[in-house]
Amino acid sequence: MTICGIESCGMENTYAWDKVEGAAAFTRITLTEREKDTREWRRDLRRKMWQALDDFTPDVVALPGWSHIDALSALKWCASNQTPALVMSESTSWDERRVFWKEWVKKRLVNMISAGLAGGTPHEKYLVQLGLAPERIFLGYDVVDNDYFSQRASVARADAPNLRQKFNLPEKYFLASARFIEKKNLLGLLQAYAGYCDLAKNEIWSLVLLGDGPLKPQLKQLIVDLKLESYVHLPGFKQYHDLPVYFGLASAFVHASTTEQWGLVVNEAMASGLPVLVSDRCGCSIDLVSSGDNGYQFDPKNLNELTKLFLKLSTPGFALANFGMASRKIVSRWGPDCFANGLRDAVAVALKNPHRQLGWIDRALLQLMVSR
Repeated sequence: MTICGIESCGMENTYAWDKVEGAAAFTRITLTEREKDTREWRRDLRRKMWQALDDFTPDVVALPGWSHIDALSALKWCASNQTPALVMSESTSWDERRVFWKEWVKKRLVNMISAGLAGGTPHEKYLVQLGLAPERIFLGYDVVDNDYFSQRASVARADAPNLRQKFNLPEKYFLASARFIEKKNLLGLLQAYAGYCDLAKNEIWSLVLLGDGPLKPQLKQLIVDLKLESYVHLPGFKQYHDLPVYFGLASAFVHASTTEQWGLVVNEAMASGLPVLVSDRCGCSIDLVSSGDNGYQFDPKNLNELTKLFLKLSTPGFALANFGMASRKIVSRWGPDCFANGLRDAVAVALKNPHRQLGWIDRALLQLMVSR
């Protein structure tokens, strides 16, 4: 089997990750250098996507969702060339407010799809709700390199005294890592943490908050207003190679988003062997968090609940090591092999269910969406 990965742009606007180049066991094509929100950029991307697919002539095309111009352009190519498509989806029915007409459009688009690779249980249910048959859906879309985080976090722990000094990290801390935007609920996280500090007295764990974004000034002001300057650390945005140090030296991980399609940072924390506190509005919480075994789910709008969980995990004698081992065991089922097997099975089903001829309504809808 020959695989071609088509990358829409070399650098996108959401994250400031360094560009990584390296050998890969597949053909990789980058269509544009940087993402731009212009009609000209979308037109150029559409043209280059069709040209790349014409050149490669795939038997199956795996689409990253159904809303962006790259996926829609590839779906239009599939419809024009009678090529089966499968969708890779991490959307749930509740990750944002659903509007009737948008759901109608999505159902029409999903009806053009031959198979699906979903993030987890709630994402599979949403694909079924949109009309894709359960037997055509497989799991494993949202995974990370578990071994990378497990091994490097262990290396960091072995050199903990030196690394704590080098990275200016406290002895005990809760770790959070997120973009500083509203849906990550970081203002609420700080308020819950302030409540914890009031109750914990002399047994206070620090809070290390990795990331950056437009809410940074508000977060810094709230830290001052809540008198948390001695307890909250803001190291900034960290690149991939630094993350295992922060995970490895942490005592527990917290993710408080009010909405999140999945939350891959939770995978990273669990692979690093950490107990986790995860908002029940995160798509990963159902499959990755086993309450009382490796962590706890919580309502992100219930700050008292999160405060109590901070207290629970930081209580002397709490079985942190057992929870951390359970995290590693659970997430071990959600690694690259899971993605590979799920994609392979979805491809096999797609090949058995070739692309059907579209009616005039679907053709017009698809043409309208790729022409935006």
